[in-house]
Amino acid sequence: MEKKSFILKNRKLIIILTAILAAAAVIPLFSLRINPDLESYLPDNIESRINNQKIGDLFGTKEPIVVILSTEDVLAPETLERVDNLTNGFRDLGTLSPIQSLSTAKNIRGEDGMMLVDPVIDYYPQSEEEREELRNRIKDNDLAYKLLVSEDFKNTMILLNSDLSVKDAELMNQIDSIITLYPGSEEVLINGQPYLRDEANAKISKDIMILLPLGLLIMLIFFWFSFREFKGMILPFGVVLISIAISMSLIPLLGWELSIIGVLIPIMMIAIANNYGVHFVARYQELNAIDPESSMADIVEESLSYLKRPVIICGLTTIVGILGLTVHILLPASQMGVVSAIGIGIALLLSLTFIPAVLSYLKKGKIHFHPNGESKSIIAKALSNLGHLLSRHPKRILTGFALFFIAITAGIVIMRVASDFNNILPAKHPFNKSIEIANREFGGSKLMTAVFEGDIKDPELLKRMEGYEKELSEVEGIGSATSIAKIIKKMSTALNDPSDPGYNKIPDERDAVAQYIEFYSMSGDPADFDQFVDFDYTRAAVTIQFNATGMKDLERIIESVNNILGNDPSLTLVGGYSLVEKEMSESIVKGQYYSLLFAFIAIFLLLAIIFKSISAGLLGSLPLVFAVLCTFGFMGWSGIKLDIVTALLSSVSIGLGVDFTIHMFWRMKSEISSGRDYREAAVTALKTAGRGITINALSVMLGFSILFFSSFPIIKSFALLIILSLLFCLVSSLLLVPAICIIFKPSFLKNGKKHEII
Repeated sequence: MEKKSFILKNRKLIIILTAILAAAAVIPLFSLRINPDLESYLPDNIESRINNQKIGDLFGTKEPIVVILSTEDVLAPETLERVDNLTNGFRDLGTLSPIQSLSTAKNIRGEDGMMLVDPVIDYYPQSEEEREELRNRIKDNDLAYKLLVSEDFKNTMILLNSDLSVKDAELMNQIDSIITLYPGSEEVLINGQPYLRDEANAKISKDIMILLPLGLLIMLIFFWFSFREFKGMILPFGVVLISIAISMSLIPLLGWELSIIGVLIPIMMIAIANNYGVHFVARYQELNAIDPESSMADIVEESLSYLKRPVIICGLTTIVGILGLTVHILLPASQMGVVSAIGIGIALLLSLTFIPAVLSYLKKGKIHFHPNGESKSIIAKALSNLGHLLSRHPKRILTGFALFFIAITAGIVIMRVASDFNNILPAKHPFNKSIEIANREFGGSKLMTAVFEGDIKDPELLKRMEGYEKELSEVEGIGSATSIAKIIKKMSTALNDPSDPGYNKIPDERDAVAQYIEFYSMSGDPADFDQFVDFDYTRAAVTIQFNATGMKDLERIIESVNNILGNDPSLTLVGGYSLVEKEMSESIVKGQYYSLLFAFIAIFLLLAIIFKSISAGLLGSLPLVFAVLCTFGFMGWSGIKLDIVTALLSSVSIGLGVDFTIHMFWRMKSEISSGRDYREAAVTALKTAGRGITINALSVMLGFSILFFSSFPIIKSFALLIILSLLFCLVSSLLLVPAICIIFKPSFLKNGKKHEII
């Protein structure tokens, strides 16, 4: 080479600067923090989050934690004693208040014209007769039966309200210590957001510690088997390591935290950051085979001369696809788009500077690839066979793709969106077992709170609330609706005989309501009402407990609640974590649309500009559309739901898959410029450029396959779907696009200057 390129002239400086950059990127990693709180993934201005904050301000900012004890009969003396001990132990912690359990439940009764408030459990039954008497007493208490104890008396619930000032890990350690302190034969299961966050936090850390080293090891092995050279293994691997360090260090540097979604970032870097280095090493091996007498410097210069343009284009299109995540409404998704795009940009830069700089210092290796001869490589043989198929039957290939597309995309109509995030943890996890019991035995694991404002002692308002309780309880899926009205009505049974007109009814006069509450205070604790009404009786809450098995179910129940309560003049707001889940599910769908639209338009425009043709933009986008829609169809047929992780699939697969088509276009354009016809150009491109594309695709798939070892089912689902999506992209780029080019002969492949082969 007569003139050295900028890279070779400054190769020593490039290597030194890269080493400094890598070392500097490690420092911020020590301040990386984990955030498993799903609610915080939504913007602060989301209505459900605002309403939850308002309810917290009115009735105390607490988060419920449910402890369920399961046994043959919860009225067994030893079980009741354990419930009592646990309740007292939790109370003594000082961070869990109020507490509801069989030990705290009240029995409101009348005696000699007075209201008495006694504990529901005032003794441990020693005989079967005493046990049945207690069972009947509980059945008559609608503030305990089916709320704190299941209908079959095999499960009982302790409802804790946690102080948000205590960290989840500390809180759960305290709860576990009390459960351990008072052992028993009962199975103890827990659910609640603090528990979910604590478990997720531990699993995020575990995933990073296991998946990252495993992914790096497998990728290293794959590079060795692909190139059979130390330099072919270690150079792309070095780029991967540096890009991981930089992308992860950006999270604390930008003031962000690592989310469940963030687990994907280092694995994405393992899968994606090697792409450009793989093509450089593949090109080096090809040129070494074509001209064994060439020096390493000449090979590096020639590789740079040709590869820099298509590799930069591929890198930019990948970055654009990943940047589609930045328009996602979920904050961790948009953050992932930013740091991943920067990480990929760094990988692209290093592949075009650091790899050739280091490679130029190294000796050439043995010849491992024969582009014009026989190869023992499985990939080479497979591509050769596909080349024969493509040459002889392009129309059959087109027909086969069309039939497959129609069959698999029919599944889109049955694709579902996740209505909650219980699937973050495995199905057999104690958290989900507890949710299952709560749904089956206690009317549901989901809560909504409706807040009414006005004179809460006004009989008219109380009677409306009582009517709403009844209407809501009749809605399919709603297990219970409870408010101060139910308690006032219960008080009436203590102060009136069954034959009296006021028995089991809300009084007609405000003074009578006030008197009921005063009588209760004489025997009971006014704090018992704190969860239902504020101190000055100007705001009251109706708590709705329900179970929804899917997004449609959740929407139906929320719509029913709004229809029943919506026109009441005293209703001020409706909140609850279930509404956060609904808005998050809607945000997932909306974010999917936005990111898809952004990515498709951006990729189309880039391809159209690069190849100066609208048809190039359309044809280049075809494998992406094919892959995304086929993947959605597979999700429908397989029952995999669209959730906070699988919703990221499209932008990632689009960003990666477009590279395959660009390399095929580039090679076909070069072959046609050399005088070959479309058929010959397509077959040659498949056999030559197809090797680098296939190795690249397989390395990406292998990188993402590490996610199958994740602790999170939703991450495992993402792994399966991204691998399938990339497979669809690969096959359509290698066969569908060339077949269309052979049949329709697009003019953009003929136009322009002659290019060297890849």
